Amino acid sequence: MAYKQKKYLSNTPLAEAHHIYNEALRAAKIGNPLPGERVAIADALGRVTSEAVIAKISSPFYHSAAMDGYAVKFIDTFGAAETRPKRLAVPSQAIAVDTGDPMPDGFDAVIMIEDVEKVTDGIELLKAATPWQHVRLVGEDIVATELIISENHVVRPVDMAAMLASGHKTVMVRKRPRIAVLPTGTELVEPGSDLKRGDIIDFNSTMLSAMAMEYGAASNKKKIVKDDAALLKRTILEAVAENEIIVINAGSSAGREDFTAHVLAEVGKVFVHGVNIKPGKPVILAVVQGKPVIGIPGYPVSAALTFNLFVKPIIYMLQGRTVPPVDTITAKLSRQVASSLGQEEFVRVKLGSVSGSLIATPVTRGAGALMSLVRADGIIRIPAESEGIAGGHEVTVELLRQPHDIANTIVCIGSHDNALDVLGNQLRIKHPELSLSSAHVGSMGGLLALKRGEAHLAGTHLFDEGTGEYNVSYIKKHLAEKKVVLVNLVYRTQGFIVPKGNPKGIKGFEDLRRPDVVFVNRQAGAGTRLLTDLNLKRLGIDPNSVKGYHHEEFTHMAVAAAVVSGAADTGLAVLSAARALGLDFVPVAQERYDLAILAEYYETPMLQALLRIVREDRDFREQIVKMGGYDVSEMGKVIDVY
Repeated sequence: MAYKQKKYLSNTPLAEAHHIYNEALRAAKIGNPLPGERVAIADALGRVTSEAVIAKISSPFYHSAAMDGYAVKFIDTFGAAETRPKRLAVPSQAIAVDTGDPMPDGFDAVIMIEDVEKVTDGIELLKAATPWQHVRLVGEDIVATELIISENHVVRPVDMAAMLASGHKTVMVRKRPRIAVLPTGTELVEPGSDLKRGDIIDFNSTMLSAMAMEYGAASNKKKIVKDDAALLKRTILEAVAENEIIVINAGSSAGREDFTAHVLAEVGKVFVHGVNIKPGKPVILAVVQGKPVIGIPGYPVSAALTFNLFVKPIIYMLQGRTVPPVDTITAKLSRQVASSLGQEEFVRVKLGSVSGSLIATPVTRGAGALMSLVRADGIIRIPAESEGIAGGHEVTVELLRQPHDIANTIVCIGSHDNALDVLGNQLRIKHPELSLSSAHVGSMGGLLALKRGEAHLAGTHLFDEGTGEYNVSYIKKHLAEKKVVLVNLVYRTQGFIVPKGNPKGIKGFEDLRRPDVVFVNRQAGAGTRLLTDLNLKRLGIDPNSVKGYHHEEFTHMAVAAAVVSGAADTGLAVLSAARALGLDFVPVAQERYDLAILAEYYETPMLQALLRIVREDRDFREQIVKMGGYDVSEMGKVIDVY
């Protein structure tokens, strides 16, 4: 079956897309909660009740002793006092009981064992009892016919206990919405497959299935559907027959092998194709045979975002629930974020509390940047009518982590080094309550973040050609009004990363003159970029003549990835990045990589916990040395205080 390539059917605003689709679901009579099924209470955790639970019996269902002591008739204790003890015969007037024992017939109070003196054939009381003293009466906790939990209630552990106590063994709960996740694309392969060039591991369907289960659905992950319209049509119809919701991942755009919209229009009705959000524009909202079918983009960030926007509400609706509000917090944006006018954009951010303010630092924005979701603490929305948000502006952040986790985050903004990743992991091992948030904006960007009070510390390796010193002159110049403690982390080897065997025979900066060498650079403000520019200037090489000079990456690993992928022949980075990806390395310089720490945070428990690992943790040092290209002889040493 051949389909003519077609552009988006629409570019619908987000709110309008929700309205259109909700009306379509109502018209198709989609939205009523699913019927109930009976399950054992032990299996009911997190399920939603489909009918009210009424107590069958009272709890307790008999009068019981609430204390260890003696059951008595309160009238028999009348007149007892310290000056006139009263003697009761055992067992005719007093019967020994333990906590929880049924009260003997005719007895209506309990005297605590501590208030009793044992005597021959009985006990003596120093104080009279009151009616039903220390007795749990029938129905004290639960009364038969009492409402235990209502319909549409999410079952919690305490609810399970209450239902059992009130005489129930089973409970009626809503059937879990069955959701089929259909991964599509000839390029997809199952995890664990032998990979060849052009293969993409199917991880989205696992992520989406897990999200569905987290929201209360039963996931039915289908096998990969190749780019064949007839096969896609057949798979969709099979999924519609077996599930309440169908999610098709990838194939939702307008490429020559994107069949989803055309097939859905053939077997059902497409109501929206294209929503003006970024990422996630090419989403498809359809109904097939009375079932909601959502086509979501293949890029992982787009997939997760559109699933939450369009699929999550339906899962909740079929359980008789409303989507709980997202926790939000107000934070100050650490730097300007530009955005395209006309598209509502969702930007992932890292959060940290610095100088009494919560700081939001944007992370990688690409729709394919899966790790931006892993590392993100929250999301900010940029309205469609805005061209961005200025740095320092207060923004509302939709939280992806708990506020107490964010409060225990050390914010490091500056130059990237693989040692920071190891340090962050070791911090979590030694102090699970703490985390290290590392944003990579280059050494200069890190110092300026310290100046603005947006970070606790910055990784930096800025070389001053005039003094031959690292970092000091830059700190004195840019942080003159701040007190800074400069601590060495490592000395490291910088050099040219090249493919195995160094096929182009690259030896140093002079080779960047060659027209056959494609270079990948670091971003402006990075210490590595400064090292590159200093050497180009020394050799009289015009940066604009270097092929790839304006191709910028933000980390050493990204430079290595560009070389291993063939996007560049070489790039300047650290030895550990080359080793990590099995590349060769041409050393050109050893540099000092320091941590610039604002003095006001240096003595705080969080920073001291981090520095103890740097100075004392042998395992941490060994891991750094094993990566290659690092000298840890001065690790943790205070260079000076400025």
